[in-house]
Amino acid sequence: MSELSVNHLLGIKYLQPEDIQLIFETADHFKEVINRPIKKVPSLRDITIANIFFENSTRTKLSFELAQKRLSADVISFSAAQSSVKKGETLIDTVNNILAMKVDMVVMRHSYAGAAEFLSQHVKASIINAGDGAHEHPTQGLLDSYSIREKLGDVAGKKVVIVGDILHSRVALSNIYALQMLGAEVKVCGPKTLIPKYVESLGVQVEPDLKKALQWCDVANMLRVQNERMEVNYFPSTREYAQRYGLDKTLLDSLEKEIVIMHPGPINRGVEITSEVADSAHSVILDQVENGVAVRMAVIYLLASKLQ
Repeated sequence: MSELSVNHLLGIKYLQPEDIQLIFETADHFKEVINRPIKKVPSLRDITIANIFFENSTRTKLSFELAQKRLSADVISFSAAQSSVKKGETLIDTVNNILAMKVDMVVMRHSYAGAAEFLSQHVKASIINAGDGAHEHPTQGLLDSYSIREKLGDVAGKKVVIVGDILHSRVALSNIYALQMLGAEVKVCGPKTLIPKYVESLGVQVEPDLKKALQWCDVANMLRVQNERMEVNYFPSTREYAQRYGLDKTLLDSLEKEIVIMHPGPINRGVEITSEVADSAHSVILDQVENGVAVRMAVIYLLASKLQ
């Protein structure tokens, strides 16, 4: 397969397994590029990309901007927090104004699930979903699976547990779709109040006991507790959460095998994982950050090649 089956990256669920393999093979090439002394390629010199973030994001936004600059694209960044959106301008008006500046691609993060898909039906540009509400975050799902492939050689047949706030997490859903598409087995673990009702209908088992989940898995992806999305208390206290679902060195050392530790960031150190675990040899957290740039370069490059 030499090109993607889609014109936008709206969610992992719209991809084929062959799309993911193509993205990974392209990311392998770009990973080599970003480790060279000259880290740029002139691939997208004629392409203009707008980054439109209706929600604050530091890591994802920086990662996309770096990926775009490494590909030599022209980049405009737009933070909705300081924009006319505050004055009541609609999403389509905002984007159409940006497209009038002859933009080819839009990377968008929005607090509403489905916003990227809605946009793709109404504007003439390639759309990349950088996170829509608690729905999907496809490039994070891709870079997490890519990091597992890099560390363990393959994703197929691996056992992955996603721990923590599944309910509010767009990372969890994209991870579940990507991992299953690539042949991994997935379980989730966390407080009952943070496990969505529909999760078992996705073919995912719920394991309430963290130690059992860790004994079972090859990879543990520790999600951040998203306090900013919680209007009510889903668990008694952060301390109690850390005691029941936090990963520390004692628990890690008590396992009868080595496991890979992941975290999409930013980390609440001492809540989901302790600093000792985050900075240990088990952790691939910094590899995920590096791989994020390579994977986003691959996605942008492959979608841009369909614009010609």
